[in-house]
Amino acid sequence: MGLLEAIILGIIQGLTEFLPVSSSGHLELAKALLGADSLPAESLTFTVILHFATALSTLVVFKKEVIEIFRGLFQGTWNEEMQFSLKLLISMLPAVLVGLFFEDLLESFFDGQIFLVGCMLLLTALLLLLADKARHTDKKVSFKTALFIGISQAVAMLPGISRSGATISTSVLLGIDRTRAARFSFLMVVPLIFGKIARDLLSGELYFRGEQWMVIGAGFTAAFVAGLLACTWMIALVKKSKLSYFSWYCAVVGVLAIVGTLLT
Repeated sequence: MGLLEAIILGIIQGLTEFLPVSSSGHLELAKALLGADSLPAESLTFTVILHFATALSTLVVFKKEVIEIFRGLFQGTWNEEMQFSLKLLISMLPAVLVGLFFEDLLESFFDGQIFLVGCMLLLTALLLLLADKARHTDKKVSFKTALFIGISQAVAMLPGISRSGATISTSVLLGIDRTRAARFSFLMVVPLIFGKIARDLLSGELYFRGEQWMVIGAGFTAAFVAGLLACTWMIALVKKSKLSYFSWYCAVVGVLAIVGTLLT
């Protein structure tokens, strides 16, 4: 993988991690178009680095909220921050269970399965369209809704289903305030990303050659900067009910991916 390819993939990851168009699906499509044929271990390492970059950009955008959460936790009382943290924990459980028991199956879906990506993009398009038409969205995230949002996040582990699109759409369809839905969606994935990175580091699964430092650094920087911009932009778009634009985009890309697969 060259420097230009790393930057392109970093920008794609940074934008699509927050915009509801599936970062995993677009990375698979980009790798197919660019011919990124790195060794599997190196490809996994690069993907993890890009996710780490977007997780950091999330912490930067929501730094005030994160500080308040930690401050509330150390008070040791049943305050709003403690409850929010428990809701985040509940939302993580489905994805953790899927990752633990179906890891090998999931990895098989990230091997140039472009037809699957196209189908899942169409599903994402439908979810976004339904969420954009939802009304009466004025509720807070409850413990029950946190579980449902977590289930949607677990399903979104499939390439082509947007994680942010699935979780935000589920939240809005459950009647949750759009701004709260976006905030919860972006924060709930951060512990999962850091947990996966820690596990991969301890297991020795992350691997890259010494000369790949510059390439990985370029991809990391591109993903971080693009993530900052996309996260801020997405919050504004969700508040203004503009998800239908992304719905049409996912539908077009999904159809093109399916048609392209059938013609090759």
